[in-house]
This record gives sequence, structure tokens and C-alpha cells, in this order.
Amino acid sequence: MNSVSPSAAQYVGGVMQDELAEHRRQQPLERQGSFGLRAAQTPDPGREATVEPDEMDKLKAKLMSAWNNVKYGWTVKSKTSFNKISPVTVLGHSYLLNNEVERFRWAFVSRVWLTYRREFPQLEGSTWTTDCGWGCMLRSGQMLLAQGLLVHLMPRDWAWPDAQQLTEVDFEVFRPRSPARAAGVPIPSFGSPRGSNTPEKLESVRDRQAEPLHRKLLTWFWDQPPAPFGLHQLVEIGNGSGKKAGDWYGPSIVAHILRKAVAKTSVLHNLAVYVAQDCTVYKEDVVHLCDLSLSQTPPDPSSQAWKSVIILVPVRLGGEALNPSYIECVKNILKLDCCIGIIGGKPKHSLYFIGFQDEQLLYLDPHYCQTMVDVSQANFSLESFHCSSPKKMPFNRMDPSCTIGFYAKNKKDFESLCSAVSVALSSSKEKYPIFTFVEGQGQDYGLEGHSSNHSGPAALILPPSNLSRSNNRRNSDEFVFL
Repeated sequence: MNSVSPSAAQYVGGVMQDELAEHRRQQPLERQGSFGLRAAQTPDPGREATVEPDEMDKLKAKLMSAWNNVKYGWTVKSKTSFNKISPVTVLGHSYLLNNEVERFRWAFVSRVWLTYRREFPQLEGSTWTTDCGWGCMLRSGQMLLAQGLLVHLMPRDWAWPDAQQLTEVDFEVFRPRSPARAAGVPIPSFGSPRGSNTPEKLESVRDRQAEPLHRKLLTWFWDQPPAPFGLHQLVEIGNGSGKKAGDWYGPSIVAHILRKAVAKTSVLHNLAVYVAQDCTVYKEDVVHLCDLSLSQTPPDPSSQAWKSVIILVPVRLGGEALNPSYIECVKNILKLDCCIGIIGGKPKHSLYFIGFQDEQLLYLDPHYCQTMVDVSQANFSLESFHCSSPKKMPFNRMDPSCTIGFYAKNKKDFESLCSAVSVALSSSKEKYPIFTFVEGQGQDYGLEGHSSNHSGPAALILPPSNLSRSNNRRNSDEFVFL
């Protein structure tokens, strides 16, 4: 368990006392037992039995979210330091912070941030009204899908025009004295005013006109049963794979859940999700999934009808820990325009990776518990869906189990994707690439179609010395999320 400072423990104690005091004001107590608070008896025992668990569940959820926010560093935010002279890469775009701080700021804040939520309707078949403590990989998967939808639906290089509302200074830029050590006077960036030299693109009329679509996209991730990509829908789909609310999910299983969610929904008709098998993308399988002319009778080769596609590739980048030989390869993948991010994390902690600087990954963290937002309201607040706190972690702390995401809008983009990603994969120092593109279909190699749930064989991505040790873990890429 992570250690907690005395001040943090005091904060938790204060939160608990405040919440309990509020509960006492709302409801008289008969007694305080070892398992919580019991409401005083009322003339209607049936009503008491109905109300009490609901009130207690809400109280427990608030206490859990308060403790969670302390544990993962959201109570007292620390500023992340960035090197002023090294480029920062965010999903295919690079920014030099000595003169592109605003562009980096806009690029980061514009990513959709989906975190733990509480006080949403009970998940079917359970008593859960929060995913705090167990749903972080599902939230990371939602962010990966949301990025794919942004690229699919929004104008190219879209930026959230109201990002300036998030004005907290949550990172610092340093000019290093030497390549080995950063030092100097911090230059705050998130709180800096937008001057006349702000890039004209940041105030684009086009981006403002796309705001209704931005809001519509967020409603698809609402924590209500009807939302096509909300937690309720993802958990329901996970039931078919033997998962239930409160279980821990791995990046491979989440990839298949996302594929099924997109295939199931009626809100998207021209987008498909393909999940690679055994660390291999079978090109013919993608063509059969996306080329709409093949479904015509008879097939029309001249047809230009093609579904856009999100390609998800579950991989394992080492045995018990990340193989350093793959770091350069991961960097080159994150430099590609077609990359929509990586879901994985560090041990016991799921994250959504969107870029890097030097030897550190840039990520969005779902471990912040917020109250559910009612997105059915006309002008619901967007601020809790965008993050103003960029965070970094060293590559060597990355858990080797992850899923990499790509997007191709049309057939030409898919062909370019195959070529560009293959070049990036060749940068690995290992004999075997992280994954490969192969002509033909999976069934040509004795495999099922793209709907299978197979995970990649260790032999494709691990040195021979690690094979025996990792085989026991090959089919259990679950994180321990506490």
C-alpha cells in the first residue's frame, strides 16, 4: 500500500468527520456500530430498510473518493516540470516549450479526460454506484476511444476553444543548465494570459462551430445505462467475458469491450474497431471489416465506400518489467499522426499515455473521483472532462502489458498507417518486433476472425530467456487496481 503523509491522513480524517457530521444532521442516529451508522427507527420499517443502504452507500462512496484523491496525489497537486529545450510529443505533434507553450497547453487540455465518477445509477447486478478503486482501466479505454472519436468527427487539429477557462498553473518549464540536470527559474504556462501572439488557430471559428459535436461526443460517455460508451454499457459487455462490476480489467479485455461497444451502437455507422490477434494485424481482415463494396451484391470494385477504423493492438513489452529495448519504438509510435494513444499504466495503476518528453511518458490519469455530471442538461459543464494537470512518469516504470491504438479514416490512410507503423516498429533493437502487419486473414493462419479474444504470444515480443517465466502470466494481463 502507498504510504500517506500525516497531513494527508489528517485530511482524510477531516473529510470523514465532515461527512459523518453531515450524515448526522440529515438523519438521527440510534447507534454507531463497527460497520457504520444505523438510522433511528421510524414508524415504517420497510422504508428504513430501503433508505438506509442507499444513504450508507453514498456516504461510503464519498469517503472512498476522498481517500482515493489523497492516495493518488489530487488533494495537494504538485507541478510537473518540463524541459524548455526538449520537444514534447503529443499524439503525433511536437512542441518546443521555449516558444510553443500555448500550443502545447491547448493540445493537452483538448484531450478528453474521463475519470472515476460517483453517485451514478446502480450498475446492473451489483450495488456499485461508483467505479472508484476498480474502474481505472475502463476509464483509460474510454479516453482512448474518445480520442479516436475526436479525430474521426472533429475538424483536423481541433482544439477546445474554451480551454483558457482552466487557468491553474499546473506545470513548470525549466531551461536546463546541462543535459543531465534541469534547473533555473520556472516559467508558469497554464495560467499565462493569451496575448496578441497567441496562435490564430487557437481562436478558430471552425473550432467554435464544432462545439455542439464536442458536447454530443461527451454524452456518449455518460454514466447512465443508455449511453453507448458509458460505464454501464462497458460493464454489461464485459459480463460476456466473465467480468462484472468491481472486477479488475486488463488492457486486452478492454480493447475487445470497446470493439463490441462500437459494433453495438447505432450512433456511429461509418466506424469500426479492429483488435489485433496474437500481436498481428491481418490486413485482409481489416479490409473485410471496412470495405463496404464487398457487402454489395455483386461486389463493386469501383466503389469508394470504406468505413473508418480504429485499430487496437494488445501487446506485452517484456516479462515482469518493460524491456528497455522497446522504449525507442514506443516513442516512434507516439510520434505518428495515426496514433491515438496507449492504455496501460504502471503496476497497480492504469493510465492513458498520449506522449513523452525525453525519457518520460506524458499521460492522463483516471484516478480522480468526481461526481457524475448530468449531460442531459443543455449547457452542462465541460471542465470536469478536460484536465489542466499534465503528468509524467519514467518509461522504466511502465507496465509491459498495454494496448496501442491507431486510427485510419479511409483506405489510403490505412495503407499509409501500415507503412508508417512498420517503420516505427523496425526501430526496436529486439529481434522480434512489438507486433506485425501481415497480408491475408487470420483464418489463413489457423486463427478465428477479428472477434477473437486471444492475447499475443510471448514469443513474439520477449527474449527467449524470459519465455518460461512469462508464460504463466500470458493470459492474465490484469492490473491490480487498488
